[in-house]
Amino acid sequence: MKAGKHGCCCSMASKLALLVALSFCFSLLPSFSPLLHAQKRRDPLNPLEIDQLRDTMLFPDERLKLYVKFSRDRMTKLEQMRSDPKTTERGRQTHDMLEDFLAVYDELNDNVDMYYDRRNDIRKPLKGIIEADTEFQSKLRALKSAANTNPAELSQYEFLLTDALDTVDSSTEDHRKTLTEVEEYMKHKKSK
Repeated sequence: MKAGKHGCCCSMASKLALLVALSFCFSLLPSFSPLLHAQKRRDPLNPLEIDQLRDTMLFPDERLKLYVKFSRDRMTKLEQMRSDPKTTERGRQTHDMLEDFLAVYDELNDNVDMYYDRRNDIRKPLKGIIEADTEFQSKLRALKSAANTNPAELSQYEFLLTDALDTVDSSTEDHRKTLTEVEEYMKHKKSK
């Protein structure tokens, strides 16, 4: 590229356009801050849990039971944290623990779908999942109606709590429907 009359490779208009574009990009950074935080979010499963899941990949009953156990563990830790009077930053911790619960519960749902699509016999674990769904619904509703929650704290996790309740409610219906369908195709499979 040849330098211009003043020894510059770029025109003044090009430099100005670049400066405006960079300014615009930097102005957007604060709006991407939550996304950057979300990308840094750690895995809600610890290495031991990940190993257990890996070991049960070919065993739907065991794997689905593990996901129920891990979801239940997250819910129990959430309840323990919320009932501990020494807890600091209760709103933020509630948000993070709900996020962990929801991530594990979503994985449970993905695995139910995977095993259903493969036509595995998942009747037994589905019955346990449906029982757990009822338990999770109850605990999430109790958290939502907690009388001692201050509004500032609630604002830190209210959206996520609503999302968790909606997810568990719709998943409960899906799990019941899936159980009916699995029972039906297992009945047809047996009659062949």
